[in-house]
Amino acid sequence: MTHKAFQEIISPFFWSEQEASASVCLTVGEYKNEVFKSREAEGFEGNGYDWASLASVFLAERQPHLVGIIKFDPEGSMYCAYSSDKEALKQFAVAFKEALEDPAVVTDLFSRAELD
Repeated sequence: MTHKAFQEIISPFFWSEQEASASVCLTVGEYKNEVFKSREAEGFEGNGYDWASLASVFLAERQPHLVGIIKFDPEGSMYCAYSSDKEALKQFAVAFKEALEDPAVVTDLFSRAELD
C-alpha cells in the first residue's frame, strides 16, 4: 500500500513519522462527535482523552496482541497513538478507523470506555 493510499484510508487521522517511532493523530472536534455526545451526561466531551479511552477499549478487545506496543499520548484538543513498531501502528490505525466507520461496532466499544 502506498503512503498516499494509507493516508486516505485513515483520514481524518494523520500519520507522522520520526526516526525511531511513528504516531497517528487526530485533531478532535469534528469526526464522530455524535459518538461522544451519546454519553455527554457522563462527562464525555470528545476530547483527546475520550478518544484515547475509546481506542484503549478497541485495542484491548480487538487487537490484544498490540497492547503494550501501541501507546497513547492524548491532549485536550488532540488524540495521538504512537509506537516504535511502525507496522503495528499502521495495522492498529487501519483497523481502528474501520471500526469507527461501523456505527454498531463503535457504539458497542464506546459503551465500555471510561472517563480519564
